[in-house]
Amino acid sequence: MESLSMHLEPLRAFLIQVGALLPRLLFAVLVVALGWLLAKAVRFAVVRGLHAVNFQVLTERSGLDNFFRQGGMVSDVTAVFGVLAYWMVILASLVIAFNGLGLAYVTDLLGRVMWFVPNLIVALLVLAFGAYFAKFVGDAVTSYGRNTGMQDALLLGKVAQYAILLFVILIALDQVKVGGDIVRQSFLIILAGVVFALALAFGLAGKDWAARQIEQWWPRERQSTPRSPLREAPPAREAATSPKPHVAAWPHRGNDHDRPHP
Repeated sequence: MESLSMHLEPLRAFLIQVGALLPRLLFAVLVVALGWLLAKAVRFAVVRGLHAVNFQVLTERSGLDNFFRQGGMVSDVTAVFGVLAYWMVILASLVIAFNGLGLAYVTDLLGRVMWFVPNLIVALLVLAFGAYFAKFVGDAVTSYGRNTGMQDALLLGKVAQYAILLFVILIALDQVKVGGDIVRQSFLIILAGVVFALALAFGLAGKDWAARQIEQWWPRERQSTPRSPLREAPPAREAATSPKPHVAAWPHRGNDHDRPHP
């Protein structure tokens, strides 16, 4: 009898652990199920809300929709925000479920992933608004250049647009903690190299070309050089306007002199 009770003791301990774990497991399943339903509702609400404020127009004009379509995505950027909101709610429900089960390591890992999603959302918002602002500035520079008669107005507009877009990408990468100091230092090194190369090009071999381009972009009014008073030719009409010499008029005779002498 004692030997039988000794063999049944591990089974009894196992059943006690299962009995203690079963309510927590049911609670975790219920939390995940509710989180899944809530995540679908949040995704629907986010997509509808972004479409209500015409956010897709901003992403279309900024070029983000075209960029994602080239990557193989069918829908627009608003669907990406909906998916990110969906997975944020799912991860939050998983964190609550695993925390209820007592799995601290899994909870910590899922918590880090969950807090990465808001940074990704902010980075996408920075890209959307920054790309739109960059395109706006580029179009404004191009329009101004064409109105003033610049020949390279389109090139200047593209340079302004891509310069702003590069800063926007760096801000977005810094938001998601990608690259960090390496990306910033590399960008500064590349920018310094480009500026130094342009300075050498204009200083050594490109100054004449730069002068011609500046003359084409902003033509200056040519001022006529004053003539020296010693080298001035006499006016062409001086002879015509000079006083004529006095010529004595033939004396006029009256009627008596006109008749013949007898």
